[in-house]
Amino acid sequence: MTSQTPHDLEQRYAQRLNRYVTAMRNEMPDMVPIRPFVAEVTGVYAGYTCQEVTHDYDKALLAARKCAADFDWDAVVGNMVYVWTGLAQALGLKYYAIPGIHIPPDVGFQYSEPDEEHAWMKPDEYDQLIEDPTGYLWNVWFPRVSAEVPGPGQTATYRGNVALAKGAMAMLQYFYALGNQGQLLRKESGTVSAIAGILKAPFDIIADKLRGYMGLTMDMHTQPDKVLAACEALVPHLAHVALTTADASKHVPVGYWMHRGCVPFVNMKQFHSHYWPTLRPIVEELWKHGHQTLFYAEGKWNAHLDSFAELPDQSIVYHVDQDDIFDVHRKIGHKFCLSGGIPNFLLSYGTPQEVRDCCRKVIDGVARDGGYIMDAGAIMQNDTSVENLRAMTETTREFGVYSRGHAAGGLVAPPAPRPDFGGPGVGLEGRPQPAIQPGVCTPWDAKLKELPPLTGDAELAKKIWDNIEGLGNMFIWQVLLSF
Repeated sequence: MTSQTPHDLEQRYAQRLNRYVTAMRNEMPDMVPIRPFVAEVTGVYAGYTCQEVTHDYDKALLAARKCAADFDWDAVVGNMVYVWTGLAQALGLKYYAIPGIHIPPDVGFQYSEPDEEHAWMKPDEYDQLIEDPTGYLWNVWFPRVSAEVPGPGQTATYRGNVALAKGAMAMLQYFYALGNQGQLLRKESGTVSAIAGILKAPFDIIADKLRGYMGLTMDMHTQPDKVLAACEALVPHLAHVALTTADASKHVPVGYWMHRGCVPFVNMKQFHSHYWPTLRPIVEELWKHGHQTLFYAEGKWNAHLDSFAELPDQSIVYHVDQDDIFDVHRKIGHKFCLSGGIPNFLLSYGTPQEVRDCCRKVIDGVARDGGYIMDAGAIMQNDTSVENLRAMTETTREFGVYSRGHAAGGLVAPPAPRPDFGGPGVGLEGRPQPAIQPGVCTPWDAKLKELPPLTGDAELAKKIWDNIEGLGNMFIWQVLLSF
C-alpha cells in the first residue's frame, strides 16, 4: 500500500466507505465489509505488550494503523483498547487495574467493581442524582472514584488541583489524537473509522459506575421508582453526549455498549419497566437526526429482539456476540444490518480451517442478501490468534463477493435528518425538561446574577460562557462513560 498515491488511497477510502454504509443500510454492497473490533490483538501483531497499548496511546494508535494497512479491512475503530490508563492514573481513578502496575504487563486492563457496601453511589442518594445529574457527578461521584481529588467541604490539595488540571488537558490531548487517527487511517491505508460517539443505557450507567450491579439489584426490589426516576433524569444528558460526539457527516453509527440490561441480569418485567423505556427515546432521537446506532450486544440478548424490532428499519446496526446469528437473522435481519457472530473462542483457540468453515457458513446463511458486516462476536483481545484473524479476513474476501451488489465511485451521500419521524412520545419530544440543561454545569442565568450589569453584547458573553461550560460538562460525562 505504501506505493499507492494519495489519489489511489482516497479512491480506496471512498469505495470502502460506500461498502460499509451500504451494508449498514441493510442493502447489498459489492462485497461483505470487514470491520473487526480489534483491541489488544493489534498490540500482539505490532509487537507491543498490553501495558504498552493501554498506557501509551501513541503505540495503540500506531498498532491499529499497522493492522489496518497490513490487513485488507474496510473499517476499524481508531483505538478499540480505548481506555487510556495513563489518564486513569492521572485522575487517580480507583476502579481500574492497570497492566504493568497492578496486574502483569501482558494482561488487559481490568475494571474492579466494588462490593455493595463500597459502591460509588449510596442507596440514599437517588434524589441528588435525579435533581442534578451533572452536579452529582462532580460533587459526589468523582471525589469518591478519584484517589486525588477531594470532595466539597474537604481541604483542597496540591495533588488534587494538579490531577484536575492535567486530567482535563490530557483528555483533550487524547481526543485530538483520536480525531487525527481517523485522518491518518484514511490517508495511510484508505481505511474508514468504524464508529463515532458513545452511548450507554441509563440503567447500565447506574449498574456499571454508580450503584454497581449488586446495589442496583437490591434497589430494584426496595426502591424501583427511584431507580426509574434516575434513569429518566439521565436520558437527556446521555442523549446530549451521543449527539454531540456523533459523526457530523452521519455516515458511521454511534457506538452503544450493551451491558446489564438483558436476561438474566434483569428479568423481562424490569427490562420493560426500566431499561427499554429509558433507552429507546435516545435511539429514536439519534435516528431523528440521521444517526444510526450500533447495538453492540455483548452477551446474550435474544430475549429482547422483539423490543428492538420496534425501532424503525435501518435505524440500528445490530452486533451479535453469543446469540445464534442465524436465529437473529431470521428475526430482525429484514429490518437491520447485522455484524459479528464469529465466536471469539474459535478465533483464539480454533484452527484456521475451522475459522474458514465458520465464516463461509455465516456468509452463506446471513450475508447472502447484503446487510452483514464481518466481525468477531466480541472485542478481540490479546488471546486472539493472528493466524485465525487472517483466515477470517481472507475467507471473507474470497467468498463474500456479491454478483449483484454495488459500490459507488464517489463518496456515498449521508442519510438525511428525519423530521417526519417524530411526534409526542418519539425520541425526546414531549419529555420533561431538566432544570439544568444538558451540556453545561453552571447555567448562564445563574452566572449572570453574579455579574454587574452588562455593558456590551450579552449574547456573545452567553455564547462563550456556554461553550467553555461545555468543556467542563464533557469532561465529567466522558470520565463516567469512557474512562
